[in-house]
Amino acid sequence: MIENNWNAALYEDKHGFVWQYGEDLLQLLNPKEGEHILDLGCGTGQLTEKIALSGATAMGIDNAPAMIQKAKQNYPHLKFDVADGRNFQVEQPFDAVFSNAALHWIKEPDAVINCVYQALKPGGRFVAEFGGKGNVQAITIALESALQEIGIWQPQALNPWYYPSIGEYATRLEKHGFDVNYAVLFARPTPLADADLGMANWIQMFAIAYLKTLSKQQQIQVITQVEQSLKPRLYQDKTWIADYRRIRIVAWKLSAF
Repeated sequence: MIENNWNAALYEDKHGFVWQYGEDLLQLLNPKEGEHILDLGCGTGQLTEKIALSGATAMGIDNAPAMIQKAKQNYPHLKFDVADGRNFQVEQPFDAVFSNAALHWIKEPDAVINCVYQALKPGGRFVAEFGGKGNVQAITIALESALQEIGIWQPQALNPWYYPSIGEYATRLEKHGFDVNYAVLFARPTPLADADLGMANWIQMFAIAYLKTLSKQQQIQVITQVEQSLKPRLYQDKTWIADYRRIRIVAWKLSAF
């Protein structure tokens, strides 16, 4: 799992697309007045707030204290707590667990699924979107190639992400007692903010696991090489495009399992 030292200011300033794209996931969640809904991996709280605007009682949890601190500042009327997706517990079960752009940071998917299952009422639903098989593949290949060129062998071991196929993830859900009734994997090329700096900002925000052992000079060298490698493919009209592929799932906790 990614270290929890997120830069909340950089996240909100340059990476608002994370929750902006997630807004349309709320249609799948379809929150209703009176429901109790948990936002797993809530970040700085924007989607938790939108869930609450439906009339539901929404609570957000995230592994990063900086994100939770910012969420509390943004929405002091809502409840937010620091919690690990692999071992969180809830006082009362929820009608739904919602998660946007968080689960690909946790390489122990069965632990997460078990926690989600335990957090739901019988008949409760799990609605999630996260990176799927092939997500940021071009960026990952370019990063690992650049690292090899400066003498970092087996850079694949630094990869912080879990990007499953539909078949793999649906099977895991079913083994834990979920009934999966919606699952889709789709490409979503994503424009990055700040024109020429978009890719560098993205790497420093989301791919820092590849860079944290490098000197500042080495980091600049790697990012520059990645930009040069990707520019013919992922730089269009003075804007960097991240090659995202996303999984969306809706699964229901079986009443008896």
